[in-house]
Amino acid sequence: MAVSVLLIGLVSALCLFQLNSVFALGVSLDSLNQRSSFTGAWAGTEASSVKCKLQGSIHLPAFSMDGDFIIGGAFSLHSYTQTVSHDYTIMPEPVRCKGRSPTILTLSHAMVFAIEEINNNTELLPGIRLGYQIYDSCASVSMTVHLAFQFLNSLDLVFHTGKNCSQSGMVMAVVGESGSTPSISIPSATCTCLSNKQQYPSFFRTIPSDQFQAAALAKLIKHFDWTWIGAVRSDSDYGNNGIASFLEAAQREGICVEYSLSFYRTHPHSRIQKVADVIHMKILFEELSREPFPPRQWIGSESWVTNPGLRKYSFLAGTIGFGIQKSVIPGFRNFLLNLSFAQKVCNGTEDIKTLQTPYTDTSQLRISNMVYKAVYAIAHAIHNALCQGRNVTILTELKKVNFSRNGYDVSFDTNGDPVAIYELQTFTYVTLPFYITQVPVSVCSGSCPPGTRKVLQKGKPICCYDCTACPEERLVILQPNAKRDTCIPKPIEFLSFQDILGIILATFSVLGACLTIITTAIFLRHRTSPIVRANNSELSFLLLISLTLCFLCSITFIGAPSEWSCMLRHTAFGITFVLCISCVLGKTIVVLMAFKARLPGSNVMKWFGPPQQRMTVMSFTFIQVLICTFGWYLEKIILECALGSAVGFWAVLGYIGLLAAFCFVLAVLARKLPDNFNEAKLITFSMLIFCAVWITFIPAYVSSPGKFTVVVEIFAILASSFGLIMCIFAPKCFIILFKPEKNTKKHVLSKN
Repeated sequence: MAVSVLLIGLVSALCLFQLNSVFALGVSLDSLNQRSSFTGAWAGTEASSVKCKLQGSIHLPAFSMDGDFIIGGAFSLHSYTQTVSHDYTIMPEPVRCKGRSPTILTLSHAMVFAIEEINNNTELLPGIRLGYQIYDSCASVSMTVHLAFQFLNSLDLVFHTGKNCSQSGMVMAVVGESGSTPSISIPSATCTCLSNKQQYPSFFRTIPSDQFQAAALAKLIKHFDWTWIGAVRSDSDYGNNGIASFLEAAQREGICVEYSLSFYRTHPHSRIQKVADVIHMKILFEELSREPFPPRQWIGSESWVTNPGLRKYSFLAGTIGFGIQKSVIPGFRNFLLNLSFAQKVCNGTEDIKTLQTPYTDTSQLRISNMVYKAVYAIAHAIHNALCQGRNVTILTELKKVNFSRNGYDVSFDTNGDPVAIYELQTFTYVTLPFYITQVPVSVCSGSCPPGTRKVLQKGKPICCYDCTACPEERLVILQPNAKRDTCIPKPIEFLSFQDILGIILATFSVLGACLTIITTAIFLRHRTSPIVRANNSELSFLLLISLTLCFLCSITFIGAPSEWSCMLRHTAFGITFVLCISCVLGKTIVVLMAFKARLPGSNVMKWFGPPQQRMTVMSFTFIQVLICTFGWYLEKIILECALGSAVGFWAVLGYIGLLAAFCFVLAVLARKLPDNFNEAKLITFSMLIFCAVWITFIPAYVSSPGKFTVVVEIFAILASSFGLIMCIFAPKCFIILFKPEKNTKKHVLSKN
């Protein structure tokens, strides 16, 4: 399988600026102007001043122009320095710079163009002329350090000071270096480390910090589901800090990095070849281009993905990455074409307007625009400081800079960083008649098929795992997403109080309970009336209490299942319904016994008096309690309550059905007894409804999916409870409230 390779920094072509906190930024303009009147070896110094002389030679600027305020520049006009051996017995030779860089030369001219444009502007710094001193840092740390001290102490070989051999130079600010490591001497790069205001308090940049680029690259890799990559970086502050930021962002996105290797351009061939062998940037790419190697998907940082010089390597086809936003600087190309050489190298027949070179190509300026904006930011800070008057520093005003130039906004956050804007870049070499639409695969382990689970490989990152079969009867609470690349929780389905069906059922449960309580209150108020006393008031009140509990227990079936609700719902349902049917059965037996007692010589009522009635109800209910508690155990709660023991659940229903059937048979036998108010008829109707409901409940319960099994159970509880209270108690309440003339002992005992 292919492996994606992320490169962090080969050519850290960046451009930003650093205001030199040692001098111009930390002082007011008034004190700066007072010092600016002295030049060279101060002729009018006091006799007590110290005369200092710089050892060695100074580096003259590559480009310079005088002005009221000088802006410094440091660019790698040459790409490297010639290695010189030192024996520490004689003074070392001057540093020799090698390898011209036309692209970086364009950066220096962008700075010159911006300064000349500002000098011709009547609104920005009117009457003030900016100057510049631009140096060649040769992409060398030692050279950049030398230039930093030279910016501090100006170009004077001999100078005076009252106390020491240091003086404030006239450079107001320094614009960019092209690499992060040299920029720590004159900070100007994308390294996240340069946002540390405690270490670099006067560092600002017009190019985004690597922190944003690292997060963007990680999200790009995650978008293509590349979870297994390798990383190569340059051995520099830009590369090391950049890869550190990327590794942190990659970890948050769940991306595994197989290896992270570094190299430096001065490393020996064997070291670079070792890096190239492992991953089977210009020096590294040359090593890779010498021998064929398996195809790789390259993801580049902004430092090289926009470098046209790297597009010659065919194995980089398909490279993607983020680059600095391209831009156009109006008038910049004409400025470059109008520059003249010190020596004539043309014969006069050339058409320079048709010339296309990296130096004159201004159609897609990226870093040059960063230099351009940096100069304008400095100019705006100087302008605002001059307008403020005394005791104002350039550094303070630069923090508040906010302007727009050529459609591009410039401002800085508290870390001195701009708003991060990137463009997605890709290397395309030819136009094919067809397109390969399949995205390359870069994973350590593929997706596990259904019925298997991930087992991490020992000593490997989390992206490497084996797929093993799931154990039988194991609860599965996760499921794969549509792409089958990650696990997501399964949706939990239950009858909640927010569901319309749940609200309706809960409402009927409460209404039924309230109706039962009202009936109980009516019976209590008229407990001495003949119609209440004639129907065994003690069992009637117990039946009303059990019906209230039946209505309320249905509410426990609504809501998310919990350990207590699961234990309560079926237990309460089974016990309360048996208590209810036991009371109805007791009342039916009492009716039969009462009419048997009227026969001459019958003494049957002494065998079924109030004590025996209570004992009958308690006995039948106690049997149900034993059934509910026998063999009960807790299983895992998933989407609905486990029944514990399926046999026990159906035994509960069977026992309720047995009592209901027995009660129904007795009620049928007593339905033709000759009393004017025969309660057996009402019990017959109630038991008929009760049995019909629970007979239809069984097939509906078995066939209902998911949460609808709970709905069926609640419906059966409510329907049977309403049947009992409406058939047994509603007629009595009607007589008590609306037909009081029938609520007499004579009418109750009379025969039809």
